[in-house]
Amino acid sequence: MSLSSLSLRPLCAAVPVRLCHVALAVSSLAAQAQVQEPVLVTALRLPERVGALAAEVSVIDRTTLDRSAGRTLSEVLVQLPGIQSSSNGGLGKTSSLFFRGLEARHTLLLVDGVRVGSATVGTPSLDNLPLDAVERIEVVRGPMSALYGSDAVGGVVQIFTRRGRPGLQHSARLTAGGERQGQLSAGLGWAGGGFDAALQLQHTEQRGASATNPRAQFGSYNPDRDGFRQDGGSLRLGWQLTPDWRLDGVALRARGRSDLDDGPGADAQAGLLTDLLRVQAEGRVLPGWQTQLSVSRSTDAYDTLSSASPFATLGRIQTKQTQVSWENRVATPVGTALVLAERLQQAVSRPGTPFSVSDRSINAVGLGLNGSAGGHLWQAALRHDRNSQFGGQTTGALAYALQWSPAWRAGLSYGTSFVAPSFNQLYYPGFGNDQLLPEEGRQAEAHLRWTEGAHTLRATAYDYRIRGYIAGGPQPVNIPRTRIQGVTLAWEAQWDALKTALTLDHVDPRNATAGSASFDKLLPRRASNALKAQGDWTWGAWTFGGAFNAFSHRFDDPANTLRLGGYATLDVSVDWALHKHWTVGLRLNNLADRTYETAWGYNQPGRAGFVSVRWQPS
Repeated sequence: MSLSSLSLRPLCAAVPVRLCHVALAVSSLAAQAQVQEPVLVTALRLPERVGALAAEVSVIDRTTLDRSAGRTLSEVLVQLPGIQSSSNGGLGKTSSLFFRGLEARHTLLLVDGVRVGSATVGTPSLDNLPLDAVERIEVVRGPMSALYGSDAVGGVVQIFTRRGRPGLQHSARLTAGGERQGQLSAGLGWAGGGFDAALQLQHTEQRGASATNPRAQFGSYNPDRDGFRQDGGSLRLGWQLTPDWRLDGVALRARGRSDLDDGPGADAQAGLLTDLLRVQAEGRVLPGWQTQLSVSRSTDAYDTLSSASPFATLGRIQTKQTQVSWENRVATPVGTALVLAERLQQAVSRPGTPFSVSDRSINAVGLGLNGSAGGHLWQAALRHDRNSQFGGQTTGALAYALQWSPAWRAGLSYGTSFVAPSFNQLYYPGFGNDQLLPEEGRQAEAHLRWTEGAHTLRATAYDYRIRGYIAGGPQPVNIPRTRIQGVTLAWEAQWDALKTALTLDHVDPRNATAGSASFDKLLPRRASNALKAQGDWTWGAWTFGGAFNAFSHRFDDPANTLRLGGYATLDVSVDWALHKHWTVGLRLNNLADRTYETAWGYNQPGRAGFVSVRWQPS
């Protein structure tokens, strides 16, 4: 990924003194040239430069995705500070993201502002997105319910699809590699005369390895290969109606078929569908007043085509989400104000007998403010959601930062959040509990940042307290108290052609309900400690890269009896720009062929090499 764009930040107090001194000594050699900061929109729902944001943010650019052959979206995101993941196998298999030790359902996934996920499971849909359709990804860590409502407790991942630029652009990529994987993509873009358009198509196929091993529970082990096939694409159109008004449309669709393991005797398969459509108008109403109106629809479907399990039901489980959003940005003497109104309609279906309740609506209004004066920076948000199942929920957030010198800044923030139970948690036959209540959280955060030129040190400490945390497994219940504390220490540096980053994460997610069966136990599938190091070096037409990730042990169950060992992986890559239009990339993932699990009984990819040829006329 573009290491210069990652928000990587360290705290000397939580690392060995010698390591801290080394980091500070190296950073003191920082180049004095200032790097222009990117403008992001997800953290505040307003365009703002990274340096003006209190939240911890990261950007993954197109170059990073081009150089991530063989990696899933979850594996790309896990390179960032404060993020961990677990996966039930490799490409196209179910995966989960844990932001700062929180649940997978505590992260909101947006594609061009459209919610993408399953309301039955309650998690974002990470496993079927065509990554060649992506221009960049913005990642925000921290409580975001005050801006985005339910699900955004730990943060937001927003994917932006490719957009046409002036002139005519062509691109194509061919990748082949480990587990007999092949991928072909092609794109076309254009802009001129007030119009722009971008079309991207992608086909992926992988024979795969077995998703499970003999440790798999409930008789799920099957030693056959578990492959993945996918066809997907995106179309984005824009029309600049006047200098002040613009109309945009986005469509994305991906169909996948994933081979699974749920026992011997049958080749289990599932069909995956991700589909979205959005139309948006944006423009200036009056000087200092910008308005944006968007209408969107997304579909997430999981179709069990065949199964070896006697408990599986063949057929499609589907979520449809329709959203209407009206945002207004108004300049005021104390900063830019955000005024929004939204309506979200969720409808779910399943094979056989439908849920006793299969749809719900959420109407919301919200206010936000972002301002600065001198060295002072402030942000505030307040939102009220009216859920047809659970009534009203109000969330808020406050943040303040002080830039007391050109290099040093410190900040504090506080926010509240809520998460509504998923339809499976409420109504799935023999599994759900219709007495569940929404989770309610309170989160505090502090950060300290030092920046000079292209060098950044940042430390973030956070404390999440959740009432009514919903435990996993059958017949879930609300756990009265859960507490998650942690620190993220990160360093990012650049010396001319060399970019490096180092992240240290410590998180302590625990059941804090005295007297409960799992009191003081760690929440499942989170490692307490993580070390991540990345580097890119450009030498003429060559770019050499490496990424090292190490995680301590974790547990797969709430009682902490199933211990998953710690592990470390190393990826290396080299790209050769052999012509101004052609690039050849070589990548070797998991160089040491490390065997490890992030979910009990499920294999993770071993050593695999990939070759990519990219064509993109300038």
